Amino acid sequence: MKKIEAIIQPFKLDTVKEALIGIGIHGMTVTDVRGHGRQKGHKEVYRGMEYTVDLLPKVKVEIITSDDRSDDVIKHLAEAARTGKIGDGKVFVYDVADVVRIRNDDRGEQAL
Repeated sequence: MKKIEAIIQPFKLDTVKEALIGIGIHGMTVTDVRGHGRQKGHKEVYRGMEYTVDLLPKVKVEIITSDDRSDDVIKHLAEAARTGKIGDGKVFVYDVADVVRIRNDDRGEQAL
């Protein structure tokens, strides 16, 4: 199994959700996060004062899927999140040793 963790632009969340639901992925965890990569933030002016905003709002989407579906999930997620501009985000992929459904102790892919 794989854990797919994507950091995306907040305004792309609905598009990403629709793309994932379209390929049969219904379970995901979504978290509001802040950070920066190469973009390194930007400057804003508020009441005549210039401020550096170096931690930009992003959304983290986490999905656990079977090994055989992970490439398809990554492809659809990246296509839905892409604008072609700096700050689109990143996708991280991790191996998952086991999953346990708390309700009934299902394990592995059955727990997904």
